[in-house]
Amino acid sequence: MLEVLKLFRVIFGSQKKQYDRIEKSTRLSGAQLWALVEIHRHPRLTVTELGKRLGIERSTASNLVNRLHDRHLVVKSPDRADQRKVRLEATARGASLCEKVRAPSVGLLQKALLDAPPATLAALRQSLGGLIRVMRHVDKKARGMPLSEVYAAPSRKR
Repeated sequence: MLEVLKLFRVIFGSQKKQYDRIEKSTRLSGAQLWALVEIHRHPRLTVTELGKRLGIERSTASNLVNRLHDRHLVVKSPDRADQRKVRLEATARGASLCEKVRAPSVGLLQKALLDAPPATLAALRQSLGGLIRVMRHVDKKARGMPLSEVYAAPSRKR
């Protein structure tokens, strides 16, 4: 059991260090940077499309976009065909930040999962699902949150 626990510590510790480096160099959370990079790479995304790309809830994506908008990194404009939708684009400042940043746009864990063979992902899904089923207290809301926000202290404002 302790060896498995140590492996989780390595995974989470490595991911947290990466997020800390990103925040120190960009003053953005890992999730904010990932969202900004996706918006820059795919201009005119909707908030819903961004949420799907990041694997997060629409409301969480909307909060990320609002933070980026408040920092003048993203502009929001109404969709011409459907006024209920908002289209997103990186500002010149946001695009410049994306061009300068050397950190990967996704976290270490996300990148490792993207690169993992399908059989490894299936085994992980089954094993981690079993582990979650035996845990007494499970935060089901965390499923739709970016990891950098899961790691952040509850009182911390971004």
